Amino acid sequence: MTGAVKRTVLRLLVELGQACEDFQRRTLVDLPCRRIQCDEIWAYCYAKEKNVPEHLRGCLGVGDVYTWTALDPNSKLIVTWMVGQRNAWYAERFITDVQRRLANRVQLTTDGFRPYLEAVERSFGAEVDYAMLVKLYGANPDGEKRYSPVECIGAERQVIMGQPDTRYICTSHVERQNLTMRMGMRRFTRLTNAFSKKLRNLEAAVALHFMHYNFVRVRSSVRVSPAMEIGITDHLWSIEDVVRLLDSK
Repeated sequence: MTGAVKRTVLRLLVELGQACEDFQRRTLVDLPCRRIQCDEIWAYCYAKEKNVPEHLRGCLGVGDVYTWTALDPNSKLIVTWMVGQRNAWYAERFITDVQRRLANRVQLTTDGFRPYLEAVERSFGAEVDYAMLVKLYGANPDGEKRYSPVECIGAERQVIMGQPDTRYICTSHVERQNLTMRMGMRRFTRLTNAFSKKLRNLEAAVALHFMHYNFVRVRSSVRVSPAMEIGITDHLWSIEDVVRLLDSK
């Protein structure tokens, strides 16, 4: 299609992904958000966890990989993200990054992953209105383990600190973002062979996706891009604008 060697194209995409990540890390600061929703989405690199060779077990970027996301439900902006593992260490790094990007006190909602509790307390102290939405799941029938999600039979709103408005204790918007990621990045689709073979390729794909999502694509709910809605930019970016980030790298 391009007349270029496949490896050249892949190398260019990785470099552009890194440029997109660097730009957003510098730009997405002092954000006037009022509410934030956080979640983690599963993917895998190299091989599924059960197929990882013994000598590679425990290595970052081999097997299960999670992308942590923080979404402003008002502007639809992805405030920050992090690719890594789903454990307490990454939870603290992620929440610390979220806190540093905000200009004011926010209402924060996460799922029931317990490491969030200590991470939020360490990063925000008492300067946050924090709640958890803990979902309750039914039994997982043997015949549906692979193809169907476990049925959610309810959810509990738990106020952790501050005075969060119970009307907004929800993770629906950030969970809908998970679908956007799976539809927009083939490597996130379940039951596929389009997974990333290297962690840096996954990281580049995620950075490119969020660059397009935040700056290029118009969100129907706000009728502009999330970056325009939050006030980071005054115009809709083009693909050419994104590619020009390579010049400043």
